[in-house]
Amino acid sequence: MTNALRAGEIDIALALTEGLVADLHLRETTAYKLLGTYVRSPLTWGVHVSADSDRHGMDSLADARYAVSRMGSGSHLMACVDAHARGVDPSSLAYEIVGSLDGARHALRIGLADVFMWEKFTTKFLVDAGEWRRIGEVPTPWPCFSVAASARALDGHGDKLIELLDIVRAECAALRADEACAKTIGSMYAQHEEDVVEWLGGVEWSCRPVVSHATLDEVMGALVEANVLARDKLLPPADLCASLCEDGSP
Repeated sequence: MTNALRAGEIDIALALTEGLVADLHLRETTAYKLLGTYVRSPLTWGVHVSADSDRHGMDSLADARYAVSRMGSGSHLMACVDAHARGVDPSSLAYEIVGSLDGARHALRIGLADVFMWEKFTTKFLVDAGEWRRIGEVPTPWPCFSVAASARALDGHGDKLIELLDIVRAECAALRADEACAKTIGSMYAQHEEDVVEWLGGVEWSCRPVVSHATLDEVMGALVEANVLARDKLLPPADLCASLCEDGSP
């Protein structure tokens, strides 16, 4: 999505906060800015190994090879953030680029990689089926999804973007208020209704043109500690945000 934003192929994206922040720095791009917060709750990443793996628990990940969808993706960045939190130098991690969830399944099945981090509910069907085991969970320590918009859209249609957020926020509220909410989501995404209920209990939609600068500082600090960004190259949080976006710092 960040590639598409920079290439002008799309004008708005809902993407992982840490991925957007990293891309805005690493690509030194002004093609898009953060417009707001989409989901203000954390995303819980499941840490997965193949069912027959001899790794059990997070302490067993020494010398593990991580499957990642691509370098700079959430699966890569969160592996680094988790390693740092456990006192492991992120630069010591080894990776296998797999491109997708199916690529990760293949890599773990034939032993090209040992572990894969992905959102726990979208991978739960593999755990339930006995293909993978989840040996840990790592929540992002910040709001998980942000809204980014292209400079073209911000300059020409800023008022429409704010209107769009208002509409999405209203739809999110209507969905949550619907008694059939869990059943509807479960049927759309082939999820068990009880799993959807658990997921809904941890999701807080925002859909507002607000981004906490304090949160951006926290994200950037984590990316520095994970050796993804250089401290002396960090941008002021305001430089990452559209002029339409308010600072939601406490």
